[in-house]
Amino acid sequence: VQLQASGGGLVQAGGSLRLSCAASGGTFSNYHMGWFRQAPGKEREFVAAVTWSGVSSQYSDSVKGRFTISRDNAKNTVYLQMNSLKHEDTAVYYCAARQGRFGVGTGSYDYWGQGTLVTVSS
Repeated sequence: VQLQASGGGLVQAGGSLRLSCAASGGTFSNYHMGWFRQAPGKEREFVAAVTWSGVSSQYSDSVKGRFTISRDNAKNTVYLQMNSLKHEDTAVYYCAARQGRFGVGTGSYDYWGQGTLVTVSS
């Protein structure tokens, strides 16, 4: 499956952005989907994930209550709604897909998009 992330940009602290990730080349509903991010000089970290059905989701503690992951299997797209953005949310955001067991580990995802840059000015 191929993944294409979009929606990044420059936003002021306290603002909102919605990221999208469009999938192609596979049966989207077969995959659990995740969002990860990597800030300059830091390792890639988990942000949020949603099961193939959209029923269950998980979030990192740093974004819980501010970010919401959702998916539309009819549109082969997963979203990340980011509210109350902070300067420390600045990073390249990646969407990823995996089959099988639902999880949040970076290494457990098989397919990755190219990343979209989110910059939050303080």
